[in-house]
Amino acid sequence: MKTILRRVDPLLWILLVVSAFLLPAPMYAENDVLGEIQFEGKSHVEKTSGVWVDGEYVGYLKELKGAKKVLLLPGEHVITVRQDGYQDFTERILVQPGQKEVVRVVMEKAPTGPLPDVTATVKITVNPARAAVFLDGLFVGHVGEFAGLGRGMLVAPGTHKIKVALPGYQTFETDINPLATQKVEIKTDLVKNSAPLVEPLVKTEANAATPPSVVRDAAAPPQR
Repeated sequence: MKTILRRVDPLLWILLVVSAFLLPAPMYAENDVLGEIQFEGKSHVEKTSGVWVDGEYVGYLKELKGAKKVLLLPGEHVITVRQDGYQDFTERILVQPGQKEVVRVVMEKAPTGPLPDVTATVKITVNPARAAVFLDGLFVGHVGEFAGLGRGMLVAPGTHKIKVALPGYQTFETDINPLATQKVEIKTDLVKNSAPLVEPLVKTEANAATPPSVVRDAAAPPQR
């Protein structure tokens, strides 16, 4: 179970990012101009941390290989890695044409405040599960960390804004207002850009669906 403890800086505006999941395999396999970024992290903390390239979220660290490897145009790029409860890891790299650059990520604990006396639990089931999750505008992890048996996000009771975002998909946003010890479940499929919207489902512990008026437009522009 993941408890949200800290605050991180807002997302930066994207300058330029080219990643493998945005390019057809034959294109990047034969392209000698792009450079590749390989990420390494020793612990579970590093491996599940979110990765930004020039301000654009590209996925969590351990998945960025194979078909999802990160390919960039030559030049300088800023790599930022974030994990709830840890200080941001930032590194500037110079990408060379056709070359591979290795970024070794080490996350360091950040100062945190005291835990609330009581909490509510938020479970998030969203497809794709690699999408980034934001609580009140702050990155807290990827969807896969908050779905499944024994998993969830512990938050203080009260009003919160949940946002789920992934490049190539329409951003999903909703407001929740859980009571102490209450469980809230959010289920939806992210919609690819230019595709019709899908009505999400937000349920409380009593399995009563929340009225549609509390669900924000999934096509709302991502927060920068």
